[in-house]
Amino acid sequence: MESTAVTRLASTWHRHGELVRFAVVGASTFVVDTAVFLLLKSTILEPKPVTAKILAVLVATFVGYVANREWSFRARGGLARRREAVLYFVVSGAALAVNAAPLGVSRYVLDLATPVVSPVTEQVADLVSAQVVGTLLAMAFRWWAFRRWVFPTALAG
Repeated sequence: MESTAVTRLASTWHRHGELVRFAVVGASTFVVDTAVFLLLKSTILEPKPVTAKILAVLVATFVGYVANREWSFRARGGLARRREAVLYFVVSGAALAVNAAPLGVSRYVLDLATPVVSPVTEQVADLVSAQVVGTLLAMAFRWWAFRRWVFPTALAG
């Protein structure tokens, strides 16, 4: 009975290990993204939250490429390394737009900024739109696009 559970666990890991590794890398880059975003937004880019978000995502993207290439998708390839890197950053650029869009909508369409709303409401709206909604949408897009275009082929062996 115990070996059946181990076999099922091994089978599940074999089928979903890539997704789990991608999620761990995503969680790590989320921490990098959030830390850089909050640092920039509370200091030199206080009046420019969308710019702060874009820079934070760029830093996290560099970290993510190395981690995804060397760990999440190490069993995939099929492209020359240079082409793979270019495609990774093109997909990440599109994901950056997906990630920043909810913050732009929150700030500039819904006008969730001072003096229309309180400073606390502005901060919460920025955090939720940029770090929750934007990140979830961008994560789903990246998972699909990375497997389709950047790391398209499962390598033998």
